[in-house]
Amino acid sequence: MALDPRWDPILDRLDGAWRFRWKALALTAVVAFGGWLIIFALPDRYEADATVLVDTRTALKPALQGLTNEQDVGVQLDYVRQSLLADPELLRIAQSAGVLSSTGPNDARREKLLDQLRHRIDLTVATTDGVPGDAASGTTYGIVYQDTNRARALALVRILLDTLVNETLGGKTQGSEHAQQFLLGQINDYEQRLRAAEDRLATFKSKHLGLMPTEQGGYFAQLQHETEAIEDVKTKLLTAESRRATLERQLHGDAAITAAAMMPMEGQKGLEPGVDTVTQIAAMQEHLDQLLLKFTDKHPDVIAARQALAELKRRRAQEIASLKRGDANAAVTSGASSNPVYQSIELALNQADVDISDLHTELAAHQEKAAELKTFLDTAPQIEAEYAQLSRDYDVNKAQYAALLENYEKARLGEQADKAGSVKFEVVQPPMVSFVPVWPQRTKLLLMVLLFAFAAGGALAWGLDQLNPVVASVSGIVRLTGVAVLGVVGSAFPTRSARTAPQRQIWWVSVFAGVLFVAFLVAVSLSRIGLRLNISALVSSVHT
Repeated sequence: MALDPRWDPILDRLDGAWRFRWKALALTAVVAFGGWLIIFALPDRYEADATVLVDTRTALKPALQGLTNEQDVGVQLDYVRQSLLADPELLRIAQSAGVLSSTGPNDARREKLLDQLRHRIDLTVATTDGVPGDAASGTTYGIVYQDTNRARALALVRILLDTLVNETLGGKTQGSEHAQQFLLGQINDYEQRLRAAEDRLATFKSKHLGLMPTEQGGYFAQLQHETEAIEDVKTKLLTAESRRATLERQLHGDAAITAAAMMPMEGQKGLEPGVDTVTQIAAMQEHLDQLLLKFTDKHPDVIAARQALAELKRRRAQEIASLKRGDANAAVTSGASSNPVYQSIELALNQADVDISDLHTELAAHQEKAAELKTFLDTAPQIEAEYAQLSRDYDVNKAQYAALLENYEKARLGEQADKAGSVKFEVVQPPMVSFVPVWPQRTKLLLMVLLFAFAAGGALAWGLDQLNPVVASVSGIVRLTGVAVLGVVGSAFPTRSARTAPQRQIWWVSVFAGVLFVAFLVAVSLSRIGLRLNISALVSSVHT
């Protein structure tokens, strides 16, 4: 079956490259064995890792909500994570793990080694719900480190884990202690300020006693209050005096006369001493009526009785006139003082006199207070302003002192809560390292080197053919000259070796490739059993 003519140029190039097969195979062998030696010389790297869970969602947290000043554990952990990779802390950890000795290389070399160490340490953060960076809930911190020494890798990860946990808790406790010391210093300072403010305020009050603002207000409010009180008392006084005048008119007017006229005392006979005039008039009238039943108007007894009755009536008229003028004796003799209406008016009048007297006393007190306040018209506002300033300073110091004291108590309670386990560090995976190195993956690298060696040999043969081209086919002559080829003349009787030469060449090339593949299998087996090439040891043995 004839091939497509389009494949002729490729076949010609393959035929041309076939001429340099031994050089290509030699390069393939050199590259393969050289690469394998390099791979065997690569040091093994063992990976140690550990995982710790930081749980802030403990039973104490809801119980202490609002009672403590909560510190952000995530911030402290981030700070510790960054400080772990800083030169001073990393140098201490490297020396503790044996990565660097205390009497190691110079500063430049040590800085380079620390930089390499920093790149081999991987610190990861992940929350339990898978949201990165959320330190408010449970957060897992991973530590991964690779080293050529398995025990050293394990030791360094263990030191990193202990440092992360201890310095986070220690830093949190230390931060709380520093906060308490600061707050305690501020509390002492503000306590002294508060005492000084209290002393200044007490001295000022004792010095300006009587001018301090009261519940009624400051100076002007007190003066306004006294002025209004004076006007109010005056109004009440006018009302009381008007009421008293009305009662007095009632007592000495028609009401008194009516009361006096309505007071006959039955059962009294004759002109008995100590009996009021109204009663005597009634008794005399009754005596006269009895005499008129027995005697005529000319009888001496009737005339005497009439004269006595007229005298009593004249005296009664004099008593009423005296009663109108306010004579107290007239009220007794006229009998008006025994009248309930007269007595009620008299009691009301006496109460009005008492009220008027009280109002005069109250008015005098308010007027005296207002006059006293007016004497401080020039100094009282300044005193009031100074008092307000002193009170404001005292209130500010008192409020600040109370706030600092509250925060100090919260800080103390927070520290005690931390000691009781408000934040838990649970080692999910303790430091561990596998017995199989994670780098290099020698089987894969050995295969890649073998494939690269064959590619390099093929590239060499192809390149040499390009530098030394030949025409290997009729189609190549046609393409090169543009002249049609009518026929090809070959050997009429080729020898047996000439006929089998292509097969032998292919067989030897196949044998060589098979040897390389067997060498690859041997290299893989040696790699798996742990054979390594120590270049530094070889160099030392050569020098010795």
